[in-house]
Amino acid sequence: MTAMTNLGTTDADIRSALHAKRLRRAKSHPDTLVIDELGLAHARSRIDIAVINGCIHGYEIKSAKDNLDRFATQIDTYRQTLQKLTLVAAPKHVAGIMSHAPEWCGVIAAEQGPRGGINFRVLRNAAANPEIDPVMMAHLLWRDEVVQLLGQVGYAAKDLRRPRKQLYEMLCEAMTLREITASIRAFMVRRQAWRDRPAHV
Repeated sequence: MTAMTNLGTTDADIRSALHAKRLRRAKSHPDTLVIDELGLAHARSRIDIAVINGCIHGYEIKSAKDNLDRFATQIDTYRQTLQKLTLVAAPKHVAGIMSHAPEWCGVIAAEQGPRGGINFRVLRNAAANPEIDPVMMAHLLWRDEVVQLLGQVGYAAKDLRRPRKQLYEMLCEAMTLREITASIRAFMVRRQAWRDRPAHV
């Protein structure tokens, strides 16, 4: 434990503590899905942990081992695709994150105690992201899932053969942000169930 403390926090340290402490209640709720390393914008970026229930809340970890070189680029993707964002950072990164992250982003300091345990201190709670792009958020759905949803709301078969970009735009015209969020959660639950099967016959 002492050696780990001297070396500083790692992504794995903070992630494990987040799951055990901050996200334990969310994980126990039957309507909530918690996903590690969720791909965004067709895998152009990833969020460390996503909590999906009534909204999509991302948690991005910046451990003592990390730097903030890609932070601005990551924020550009997150502001388009996540309804809430909380940045969980080692103390060395807190000042930089507080000065560069949008005000709606939550900030939590992840501090390592003398025995190596991680303690969390909330510096700012996450608020609703006013910059969300519904089309970019809808990219969390696969094309066949979008086609299924559009078919359910009455689009003709010929319309469902349009380019992917148009399909996402059509979906955002046909459904509210809340409805799209609920659909994302439902389809991701199905994907998880499919992955967990011992075999696909």
